[in-house]
This record gives sequence, structure tokens and C-alpha cells, in this order.
Amino acid sequence: MGASDVSGPIHAADAAIASFDDSRKSPLRRLQEGLHRYPTIVPIVVLAVSLAFFSGIVGNRFFQPFNLSLIMQQVTIIAIIGIAQTLVILTAGIDLSVGAIMILATVVMGRLAVLAGLPTGLAFAIGLLVGTACGAMNGFLITYPKLPPFIVTLGTWSVFGATFLWYSGSQTIRAQEVAAAAPFLQLTGTALQIGGARLTVGTILTLLVGAAVWYLLNRTAFGRHVYATGDDPEAARLAGIDTRRTLLATYTLAGLVCAIGAWVLIGRVGAISPTSGGSANLDSITAVVIGGTSLFGGRGSVVGTLVGALIVGVFRNGLALAGLDALWQEFTVGLLIIVAVGLDQWIRRVSA
Repeated sequence: MGASDVSGPIHAADAAIASFDDSRKSPLRRLQEGLHRYPTIVPIVVLAVSLAFFSGIVGNRFFQPFNLSLIMQQVTIIAIIGIAQTLVILTAGIDLSVGAIMILATVVMGRLAVLAGLPTGLAFAIGLLVGTACGAMNGFLITYPKLPPFIVTLGTWSVFGATFLWYSGSQTIRAQEVAAAAPFLQLTGTALQIGGARLTVGTILTLLVGAAVWYLLNRTAFGRHVYATGDDPEAARLAGIDTRRTLLATYTLAGLVCAIGAWVLIGRVGAISPTSGGSANLDSITAVVIGGTSLFGGRGSVVGTLVGALIVGVFRNGLALAGLDALWQEFTVGLLIIVAVGLDQWIRRVSA
């Protein structure tokens, strides 16, 4: 009897076994597997439920175009730095220095353009280069000496922080000075009236950066390498992926996104201050975790991070409109983080 005569019954038996296994799975197990395949579902559902909840509590004020556009403006910085953090966390790393990179790039752009008198375009380009170089420094220390990402970025957080404090002299450049000498740096704060809503250029830029990074992660070989490196670096190496180059490129790209975030921050604040955006490190991790990206790497999306940032904004705005103290806003966000991490742990067990 030939091989082809044997293969038919064997394949049929395998299919029958697979079908039997599927029929034995509980609804909870199927839900777990579905969330593992599509991690963005959870934050989208949470966002929809939170919108419905706060509209019921606050009333029509919550869904007014002005209030919704205000939420988007408030989460712009969290969202764009969260995009940078997503890139890193997808590789099973973490970057505690994203906020410091953003502020350093802000100070460089501002002082060179306003105080040193450099052409604004040149100062802006140098700021982008500084942010990119900071990300590359993180990537180099993690990939070649093979130092732990947490320790490396904790150290560079202090290094970059001390650098921008020294370079700025802990002094703020006022919004009027920026507007007079380098108005281009405040361009991202320009509001565009769309119906009853006011969207800033910074919000639109954040969405464009998110779309570009989404395309990079989902439609290019580099994106597949990022996911593979985060999911199982040893298997990725055996498959021919240069994981060191992938990690270096990822951290470098994250630094560039942080530098773009510096431009958005200047537009948001107006002035250039070494104290602006100080909470961006933790806020970015919050958006990533609530957005469904696994802290263990290999699973997540930029879309989820943007939704996660919106969830944070919706909760803070809704609780403020409801008259609750800012203390309870932070309390609620903390609970969201704990629930999101717990859910991630449960979803990860699907592969066990």
C-alpha cells in the first residue's frame, strides 16, 4: 500500500481529533484564546463601557464636542510617549527614560532656537537627533553589553534628567519668548475648529505617528522581527533574525518618537520648562498596559495603546466632571493598571 493510501486516513483522524478537542473547550477557554489572538478587544470594550458609564453619570456635558476634544488634547502627550513605550515593551523590554528623553529634546530645541539664535529648523532637527541618539544609547547598552533594560533605562533616566537640568539651568523659557523667536515650535498647539470640537495639530500629529508605527509593525519585516524577538528571542535567532540589530533599531526609533513628542509638548505647554512632562514615564507605561500590550513582550498593538491613553483620559475627565477629587482619579487609574496586568497574566496562560 502506497504512502498516499496511508496519509488520507491519518489526516482524517487528525482532523477528527482536533475537532473533538475544540468541542471540549469551555466558553471561558475560547474567550481566553480569542483575547490572546486579538488583545485590542479588551481596551476597546473598556473604553466603550466607560463612555457609557460617565455619560450616564455626568449627562450631556460629557458628550459635548468641546469636552471630547479636551480629553484628546489632555492625553496627547501620554499617547505619543506611549507609542514609543509600546515599541520597547513589544520586545519584552521597558524604557524608564522616555519622559527624560522628551524633556531633554524639548530643552535642546528651545534653548538653541530662542536663546542661542539658531535657525528654528536647525534647532528642531538637532532636538530630533538628540532624542534619537538617546534611544540609540539605550539600545546599545542593552544589546551589546547585554545589560537588563530596566537597569539601563533607570540609569539613563537619571543621566538624561541631570543633563537637561544642567543645560537648562533649571530655568523656564516663557511662552512669549518662544512665540517671538521660534513660533514653529508652538505649531503643534494650534487648534483647528472642526464643528464644535477643537483638535490641535499635536493631536493630529500623534495620530499620524501612531499610524506610521502601526504600519511599520504590521506591514513590514521589521515589525515581524520586533514581535518575534519579544515573543521568543532564542527562536527568533534560530529563524535567522538578528535580534541585536532589531533591539537597537527599536530603542533608536523609540527615541525619535520621544523627540517628536517634545515638539508636541512645547505646543501643549507653550513654554519650555525642564519640569514639564515629568510624569510621562509612568503615564506611558499605564497607557501601554491598559491598552492590552503584554509586559512580557510579543503581544500588543499601537492601537491598543492609543485606546489605553483615551481610557485614562476618559476616567480622569469623567470623575472630574462628577466632582470627585483628583486623589480618586489616580486611585481609579491605579486599579485599572492592576486589573489590566491581572488580565494579561490570565490571557498568557492560554499558551501554557
